[in-house]
Amino acid sequence: MTTPADELRTAAEKLRRDAEAARRASPPPWTVTAERVVRCADGMIVADRSGTDHPAERADLPYIAAMHPGVGAALADWLGSWGGVEIDEHASMPDDLRHALVIARAINAA
Repeated sequence: MTTPADELRTAAEKLRRDAEAARRASPPPWTVTAERVVRCADGMIVADRSGTDHPAERADLPYIAAMHPGVGAALADWLGSWGGVEIDEHASMPDDLRHALVIARAINAA
């Protein structure tokens, strides 16, 4: 049986692993350029919407840039910090913990 603490640890491990792989490939910070691309610290393109003039097709660029590997690593640390807590889903729990479970479940489902 998977416990909420297991879900938190699993999500933290997955996110940490994915963030580290992304950091090695595309080191932060990530920035949106005038050419409508997201570039990482070494100049490599992370996301490219340069071929479109439609605002809706490039609306995700600021979000992509904001969610660089450093953010993923910090989120993984936060999720992991809850992994040792005894959790009873049927009892009252702090809002932070409830939100952490929602995030962990979304990461684990991906």
